[in-house]
Order: sequence, then C-alpha cells, then structure tokens
Amino acid sequence: MSLAAEDNSGTTAVRESHRFDEARLADWMAAKVEGYQGPLTVQQFKGGQSNPTYKLITPGQNYVLRKKPPGQLLKGAHAVDREARVMAALGQTGFPAPRIFGLCTDDAVIGTWFYVMDCVDGRIIWDNTFPDMTREARAAHFDAMNATIAALHTTDVNAVGLGDFGRHGSYFERQIGLWTRQYLADEDAGRDPNMDRLIAWLPDHIPPGDETSIVHGDYRCDNMIFHPTEPRVVAVLDWELSTLGHPLADFTYHSMMYQMPPDIVAGLAGADLAALGIPTEEEYVAAYCARTGRKSIPQYDFYIAFNFFRIAAIFHGIKGRMLRGTAASENAATRAANLPRLAEIAWRQAQKAGA
Repeated sequence: MSLAAEDNSGTTAVRESHRFDEARLADWMAAKVEGYQGPLTVQQFKGGQSNPTYKLITPGQNYVLRKKPPGQLLKGAHAVDREARVMAALGQTGFPAPRIFGLCTDDAVIGTWFYVMDCVDGRIIWDNTFPDMTREARAAHFDAMNATIAALHTTDVNAVGLGDFGRHGSYFERQIGLWTRQYLADEDAGRDPNMDRLIAWLPDHIPPGDETSIVHGDYRCDNMIFHPTEPRVVAVLDWELSTLGHPLADFTYHSMMYQMPPDIVAGLAGADLAALGIPTEEEYVAAYCARTGRKSIPQYDFYIAFNFFRIAAIFHGIKGRMLRGTAASENAATRAANLPRLAEIAWRQAQKAGA
C-alpha cells in the first residue's frame, strides 16, 4: 500500500477536534433520511483534506456524511451545499455520482452544515500506476477515467438544472483571481517566490477562446470509486471545488498527473508508461479530444502551469489551516511541506509555455 493510501484509506475513531453530537445526528437521520433505522455508529475517514468526512454505520445500510470543518472559515470555502446539489443533479442523468439522502443547513444540529450520501462499494485507487493490475486492465481503467470526465464536460448544464451553478465565461481570469486572493489573504501560511511570479505571469497569458461546462475541480483517480471488479467508475467523489467553468482547465488538472511527482498527489512522473500499459500523455489527451469533438488542445503548457499553480494554492490553504489547528486531514503537514515543490514545478511549466 502506498503512503497516500496508508494516510487516507479507511476509517478511524472520530478525531477530538471533529466530534459532534451523534445523538442529534441520529434524530435528524430518523426524521430526514428515508429508510433510516438505527442504532448509528460514526467513524471518521482518514482522508478529506478540507471537509471532514464520516462513515455512518447502521444495521441495514451505511452512509457517508460530509460537513464543514469547525472554526473560522474562509468566505466561500467548504460549500457542502454545492457538493450535494451537483451530485444530486448529475445522478439523475446516469452520471456516476452518489445518491444524496439529505442536506442540513442548520448549524444547531451538529455544529456545521452537512449532507448525507450513499456509501458506494468499490475500489479507490491511490496510486496512479494502478498497481497489481495487468497492462490491459490499467489501460481499461485509464480509458474509464477519460470517458467519465468527457461525459461530465459534455453534459448540458441547463438540462440538468445547473445553469446557475456558476458564472459563464472568463473562467481563467476568475480562478486566477480567486486563488491569488486566497493565497494573499492567508498570511499565516506565508509567501512563496514562485507563487508570486505565477501571480504576475498567468493573467497575461490566458489562451484565447472560452467555453463553459460543469467542472469537477479535483478530478483524480483517488477521488473516484471503481467497480469492485470491473474497469468502470461507479462514483466520482469530492465535489467541493465544482462549478461552471472551462472544461480544458478541468481536464488538464486531471492530465497533470503525467507530470506530478508520485509522492505528492497520485503522480506518474518518472513512471515507465509503456511497461505499465498506461497511455502516454499525448494519447490520453487525444482520447479526450476525440470524445469531446476537439482536434487538439492548443497552448497545453499554459493549462498545466495554471493547474500546478492552483493545486499549490490549495496546499497553501491546507498549510494555513494546519497552522491554525483546523486542518481536517492527518497528513496536512505533508501537504504543507510539498507547497514549495508544486510552486517550483508550476513556474517551470510557465517557463516552458514562454514565461
């Protein structure tokens, strides 16, 4: 098992800083969740960088609860109501999203907003080399990931009731501005010279053209559940960063795995793709383009630089929460320590794009 899997897989006792009144939750479940029957046992998933996530165990069925973390929160962050909304909407189309049983926006119940969804059985793959598989199985799993994100980006936002889920157009300008503001506002986490360079460079190098689709925002192999035995995605998880945005920003965040060091976030950098049976970065991009009606992705290097900047900004936020004592995940310190490496890779990619 990889370090990431050890840190994030499975459940543990609810951590002291994330405890809540379980009896009040049980009362809410009895009133709001169709078919619920106690008694209720609560465990905490080890993963969940931002929103604490819990496994709710009952004799007849298991559920998953995600809630806002305790403490002072950045404006607009930890929007569990948006997570629940997008999954409920997409689930009606047959897209692999967990069933939503209920959303609670009353802080009086367990202290913060939360939602309850289905606990989907299957496999979470923490290592993007997909270990212990045949070459053919790896290729099939990569194809399933590719097909699923293409299906997301070709979903009609108005037909599923998500036409107002975010602003249309100018996605890169808005995202660069958002993560710049969050980075600058979190003084506890400090500054990084490469992040400062990127903040100056990115706004002036946005590729021309604009598109709008539903974007997941954190589409990685470890944010989805695969069928127990088949190369098929049965649930896409962790929709906190989802919105309406540019599909190429979302896809290249995913394809960034090819250049991501494996010890940071499920990366493929340095892997022998041919020996593993994993498609090359060029082949993977081409498969997505074919599924979404594109010929290619011009200025691909900009998109990768943008996404390394974005994940570095996310890690910067984790560092700030860790220093304030509100980080949800036990491995927040590791994430914080990797911030300078991500910022360095981002700036190196910007230089490749012409910086």
